[in-house]
Amino acid sequence: MILAAGLAALTLMSAAAEASVQVTFVNPQNYNDRDFRSSGTRDGIIAEFQRYFDRLGTRYLKDGQSVRIEVLDARLAGEYEPWRPRFNDVRILRDITPPRFKLRYTLTQGKRVLVKGEETVSDINYLWNPSAQNSSERFAYEKDMLRDWFRKRFVELKGPRAS
Repeated sequence: MILAAGLAALTLMSAAAEASVQVTFVNPQNYNDRDFRSSGTRDGIIAEFQRYFDRLGTRYLKDGQSVRIEVLDARLAGEYEPWRPRFNDVRILRDITPPRFKLRYTLTQGKRVLVKGEETVSDINYLWNPSAQNSSERFAYEKDMLRDWFRKRFVELKGPRAS
């Protein structure tokens, strides 16, 4: 009986100390990117990025840390070019159409705020990223950009560059 109670308490304590990520997409139907404005594609995209942020949290955050991220706007890499008859539903990637996410975030350890801010994350050199170029993963350019940002903000605790 005492052993079972001890194991239950230990389980509760370890669950409370785990890292967590909470992501909220604020009014995604108003985002600049067309795919977020379409209810048919929006839910799948949001679910994909929520899973990705969860993976980043599991991989990079320390026990007891939690991150709250609000996605305020998003533009996925590339643009649709409807004047191309066979490719009007394909994103054409160009150097002038980088991925861009406007984020508000807070990293806490217990009740202590470690990092807090709001910034626009973009990668104007995204087409030069060999790991994304060779990836078969959906949203590879965006995910590589967000992974690098996540590590800088929440692991290395580096603030955004001054404009």
